[in-house]
Amino acid sequence: MQTNSNGFADLGWAKIDTDRPARTGSAEAVYAAGKSPQQVVDALRVLRAAHPGRPAVATRCDEACLAAVAEAFGAEASCEAGTAAVGAFGEPETGPVAVVCAGTSDLPVAKEAELVARANGLDAVLLADVGVAGLHRLLEQVPALREAVCVIVVAGMDGALPSVVAGLVSAPVIAVPTSVGYGAAFGGLAPLLTMLNSCSPGVTVVNIDNGFGAAVAASRILNVKADR
Repeated sequence: MQTNSNGFADLGWAKIDTDRPARTGSAEAVYAAGKSPQQVVDALRVLRAAHPGRPAVATRCDEACLAAVAEAFGAEASCEAGTAAVGAFGEPETGPVAVVCAGTSDLPVAKEAELVARANGLDAVLLADVGVAGLHRLLEQVPALREAVCVIVVAGMDGALPSVVAGLVSAPVIAVPTSVGYGAAFGGLAPLLTMLNSCSPGVTVVNIDNGFGAAVAASRILNVKADR
């Protein structure tokens, strides 16, 4: 490995951006899809060495990749729902951020958002299985929602949950459509369009299944500095 003075580490097959926190306030993460387990491990090692005070994160890991990360880093690794975080989570800089999950089928995307938020210095709280088909479940969580400084809402099917949540809280709401749903959900396109057409003003929408992007957006909205 060669460390470049311009702020990246050259692994031959990839140039790992170690300078991103200084430029953007958000840390680099490894997108594991299309990479071998060893490549993901090598990239995580670079990020841990560059920023030892924060976890290094890989998203979209398959089972082989998660197993390789767990073997390489042992107790340092937290592997869940296709996401790996290597290193201890520090004391949160701000929060709480509520990650609201409509149904248990949406949990992998919600867990990605939760882990990435925690890795970026946010105090993330997961509120799961509170979709609009049983609205009483959500209403029970209104006090916790109103304590949050930002709310990430993850939903598939009809994608109605972010509009409901945004009508109950004053905090920024970031909506994440998921690919969960039957045929007419079109792999997440239907909830995406619902969220973009929300009747509750001020809802921000990220791409389908993009829990990572939602967590980084929350970090930037709350002006958390990743370089620590």
